[in-house]
Amino acid sequence: MIDIDVRYLRSFLTVAEELNVTRAASRLHLTQQAVSTHIQQLERTLQVLLLVRTSRGVLLTEAGRELASGGQGVVSGLTELAHRVRAVAAGQGGQVRLACCPYATDLFAVEVADAMEAAFPGLEVALTSVPTPRRELAELSGGRADAAFMWLPVGDVGLHHAVIRTDRRAVAVATGHRLAERSAVSLTDLADEPVIHPDVLTSPEAQRFWAVDPRPDGTPAPPGPTVPGTEDCLLAVARGRGVWMAPEPLSRVASTGGVRWIPVTDAGTFDLAVVWTDNAPEALIARMIAEVRVITGYQRLRVA
Repeated sequence: MIDIDVRYLRSFLTVAEELNVTRAASRLHLTQQAVSTHIQQLERTLQVLLLVRTSRGVLLTEAGRELASGGQGVVSGLTELAHRVRAVAAGQGGQVRLACCPYATDLFAVEVADAMEAAFPGLEVALTSVPTPRRELAELSGGRADAAFMWLPVGDVGLHHAVIRTDRRAVAVATGHRLAERSAVSLTDLADEPVIHPDVLTSPEAQRFWAVDPRPDGTPAPPGPTVPGTEDCLLAVARGRGVWMAPEPLSRVASTGGVRWIPVTDAGTFDLAVVWTDNAPEALIARMIAEVRVITGYQRLRVA
């Protein structure tokens, strides 16, 4: 495939119209040397001679006349395409309804909404805070939200998703726990520790994933009590009822007295994703994914 630089083609077309490099340079607000260099580069790319200089200007070769006759349509077509793309972007108004759990997204949800509204005048990103992943799923399935930020897996619920952040796993233990002073722990260290289950996740698959159940050697994770929510998990941990494993960012925002968070070295990672329905505006969802990946600096972590 021949890669033609549009700048070089535009310079040639202007020279072809003026039959004079000086006048073409003036129209293009370029130096004569720049215009001449553009045409030389274009000739190298096409491996043909496009024009010859004379005492009174330039003359087009047969190849030059052929390029002049078809090149203007190419440049005009690209310009029209750019206008259409901008018009579509400018017309992407309306509203995108985004559900999010504060613990999962409070560091960037507002920034994403502001960036999208700045990029698309007339667009409103409506943020709805819900307390649990299960409520996020209910907002999506009930048609009250177009998209949500959720940690995977969600379950087989017919939604689309794109990962925007990868987080290591951490475990919450009581401050008086035998492991509390460790800088990191392994699943072997936690083999006999009951795992507390918050009754907020979206599927049995998600519940098993959060608890790392079964463990890599096939043994089941020791079951701990099931509690209503995230705060209840922390209270149960503080009272010594068991441990709770969760994405590492929760250790910075979900904390309470009597609890210490410790990284788990061999328990895999959590993927945080934008999750959306079939009815969501796909172009805006694509822009949202791009914006939030920039904000979070998304790259997949490699965990030994």
